Amino acid sequence: MNFTREELTLMMLYSPGTRRGLITTLEGMRQELTKSERRLRSLTDSVLEKLVQISDEEFDQLPLYPNLDP
Repeated sequence: MNFTREELTLMMLYSPGTRRGLITTLEGMRQELTKSERRLRSLTDSVLEKLVQISDEEFDQLPLYPNLDP
């Protein structure tokens, strides 16, 4: 699954460390968005759609913290 840089940044900011945890966190954050935050809602929806299509193992391989990886 290909994630855009913008999607990876959103995931990095909200990820508690697991795919399921990130899905839960993003779903909660999405509920708090206002109508004027259409762009963030769209980005969140895109990330959520992709996250449900990948496995936990694939999630663990994502470069969410590229500057911290050895």
